[in-house]
Amino acid sequence: MLKPQFLLILFCLLVGYSCKQVKNDKPIRQSINKILPLGASRVEGGSPKYESFRYPLWKKLTENGWEFDFIGTQSDRASYPSLENEKMDEDHEGRNGFTSGQLLDNLPDWLDKTGSPDIVLLSAPGGNDVLRLDTPVEVIVANYNSIIDVLQRNNPDVRIIIEKIAPAKGSFMNKRMKTAFQALHTGMDGIAKLQTSANALVIAVDMHTGFSDEMLADDVHYNKRGAAFIADRYYDVLTRILEK
Repeated sequence: MLKPQFLLILFCLLVGYSCKQVKNDKPIRQSINKILPLGASRVEGGSPKYESFRYPLWKKLTENGWEFDFIGTQSDRASYPSLENEKMDEDHEGRNGFTSGQLLDNLPDWLDKTGSPDIVLLSAPGGNDVLRLDTPVEVIVANYNSIIDVLQRNNPDVRIIIEKIAPAKGSFMNKRMKTAFQALHTGMDGIAKLQTSANALVIAVDMHTGFSDEMLADDVHYNKRGAAFIADRYYDVLTRILEK
């Protein structure tokens, strides 16, 4: 008779996933300042090949005494240095390759599993739409408006930080991509103005100005310097909206 462990390995091979991706649902957290990092591979990271902003942001928030909890259905399995014997908070909702439409379609299910975030870090909006699919900017902006609608229905008091996306490598960005990114920056400013209400705050943060090719590990992903740059921009906003 085949052993259960062998059957599990065989199943993972047949369906094309690694066994590391078989995980139980995480318990819903009750802490204050529940932060949902939401996006694609720039959230997920792929250390040591390329980095997420989550580790330097976690480190800076922890060093400065903030109480917070990253949430998400995904877990980062990379190895990061501990800070005063405290391990990196590995939870996130970074989905490699996901477009705005895919994030929108799956978000309600993810929120059911994580519970309501207090703060959402909406990373690199439209990146995969532009770089992979040439999705019209109007469609991307509409999808992110809908994503924020979902988040605000889930928690009317949610605070959302939405990026004005940092560029890909200059040699990789053609004229169409550059034009689309510029239009997305304008679109994110418009979303922040439209979606901010008496209860729910939406802030567009500029990740583009000051970002350079030297901050990239490849054509599109951050190296450690780039991850720290993005984390610093998030931190500056978070210190104004985190509960103490």
